[in-house]
Amino acid sequence: MHALSKRLLIGFGAGALSHVIFQGALGTILYAVDLQPALVWSLKPVPPFAVPTTINNMFWDGLWGVLYAVIEPRLTPRIGRLGGGLALGLASLLIFWFIVLPLKGSGLGDVECIKIASHVAYDLVFGIGTALLFWAGISFTRRPSAGRAQPWARG
Repeated sequence: MHALSKRLLIGFGAGALSHVIFQGALGTILYAVDLQPALVWSLKPVPPFAVPTTINNMFWDGLWGVLYAVIEPRLTPRIGRLGGGLALGLASLLIFWFIVLPLKGSGLGDVECIKIASHVAYDLVFGIGTALLFWAGISFTRRPSAGRAQPWARG
């Protein structure tokens, strides 16, 4: 597989899985301590195609992961892996607040203080999770395959 397409695929997977694993874990913790009324995983259909909410969110977070895969080679040397993840989370948060919410007919002024704090937490956890999963995927693909004979193992 071409190196760029492999990076993009790993980025998409990292973003999608970050939603389920990292944001899901945070949501479960917040739900367990009664700071959130429901769990983040939902099969409630999202219009117009009636895709389940969790699948919809995984798709969009996967696209954020693709963006991370594209900008990561320039981002990581400047601010590190953790900083790159935080920057991704901050970017997704700002896009959500200033583009997505207004397109849906509401704005940041319509959101209570506790929701703002949870938005920040969810997006930063998403960014860090995406960066961690991306780097795990990249390092996993760099390992030699068990099925191929290694040059040092030939007899």
